[in-house]
Amino acid sequence: MFEAKVASGNGEQVLSRDVYRLGHRLDFFRMLSFFYTTVGFFFNTMMVVLTVYVFLWSRLYLSLSGVEKAANSNNNKALGAILNQQFIIQLGLFTALPMIVENSLEHGFLQAVWDFLTMQLQLSSVFYTFSMGTRTHFFGRTVLHGGAKYRATGRGFVVQHKSFSENYRLYARSHFIKAIELGLILTVYASYSPLAKDTLVYIAMTISSWFLVISWIMAPFVFNPSGFDWLKTVYDFDEFMNWIWYDGGLFAKAEQSWERWWYEEQEHLRTTSPWGKRVEILLDLRFFFFQYGIVHHLGIAANSTSFVVYLLSWIYIFVAFGIFLLISYARDKYAAKEHIYFRLIQFLVIIVGILVIVVLLQFTAFKFSDVFTSLLAFIPTGWGLLSIAQVLRPLVQSTWLWDSVVYVARLYDILFGVIVMAPVAFLSWMPGCQSMQTRILFNEAFSRGLRIFQIVTGKKSGNI
Repeated sequence: MFEAKVASGNGEQVLSRDVYRLGHRLDFFRMLSFFYTTVGFFFNTMMVVLTVYVFLWSRLYLSLSGVEKAANSNNNKALGAILNQQFIIQLGLFTALPMIVENSLEHGFLQAVWDFLTMQLQLSSVFYTFSMGTRTHFFGRTVLHGGAKYRATGRGFVVQHKSFSENYRLYARSHFIKAIELGLILTVYASYSPLAKDTLVYIAMTISSWFLVISWIMAPFVFNPSGFDWLKTVYDFDEFMNWIWYDGGLFAKAEQSWERWWYEEQEHLRTTSPWGKRVEILLDLRFFFFQYGIVHHLGIAANSTSFVVYLLSWIYIFVAFGIFLLISYARDKYAAKEHIYFRLIQFLVIIVGILVIVVLLQFTAFKFSDVFTSLLAFIPTGWGLLSIAQVLRPLVQSTWLWDSVVYVARLYDILFGVIVMAPVAFLSWMPGCQSMQTRILFNEAFSRGLRIFQIVTGKKSGNI
């Protein structure tokens, strides 16, 4: 929260007249000093993350468009070498060299290397990568939309377990969703890139990107005391689902109701300029590229590269939305008093869906695996439509579509929550992870005392 507040404040400074005038009237060297001691740190951090985005989206385009396949052929060895040589810098070690050199001058080379290894064992890189995402999100959002505000950070006791729902509220939009997006790009790239068939080449190209994804998802739980305790994980997930389905309306607090939190996350869009809305919609259009690239690789497309294939794929979007509206109408009308009709409609929808799949398998080039592959295309498209609907909220909220937008957004947050919770639950179930996490976070004496306390009392402390 503190870094979010500082990053938002620096975003407002970028938009201020004072920074504009100082930038124009200072000489070059004083301007550089001013830049790197104020807004420059946040601007450079944002550029690093944007570079990762551009790099991954470019690689995704090269793989889905067939350029990499052509470059990987025997007739294009030179082009393939040009595309692949640059990724030696992705090792990430070069960014740590200045710190090692500085420590070498102060403490000696061996001590500098030892300090560097100690920092890695304490997961300092994970924490820094996560904080980099915080600065990028809030700085970029403030520059685009404005709306920096005071955030009460508090001065409470630090060693306290934070629930999953609280972590999700704080980091869903700034870290989790972006990490899932980058992870989806890397997964699709691994599925369709000919270079990914060589495991060593794929790891060398994407290891730093996967580290970014893992850090943005796992850092809040790695540095959360008792974050990998199985009982706490189960209780946290139950609390998360109760928060998602809480029916308190808009009068509830964001800590109690998902709907209230969802509306609060859109407040910056209500006060943004028309240009801010246009840029936001333009950025949301990137989610449609998943569908555009993947549908041409489905079996039913029969290797066609025509734009008509993409247009026809929207039929499935409209059909899925129509089924959703039908189920929603049946639930509201029959689920309470005439439950048998609601079950009948659900049964008929399932039967019709199975018949459609059978017909497609029989009379077209449709493959059963296309059902699962298409999810990689249509789920991002749905999120893109939701994001655009939030920008156009003043126009959509007064129509019958808004209730469906809210309900689908709730389902997406459940999906994102399950994706984030899955590795946390796995590490909580694995023996030894909780003890290892406690040893990383605390010193040896405190870790031993905490373990003895848990054994003696036979229960977990609510504040640890």
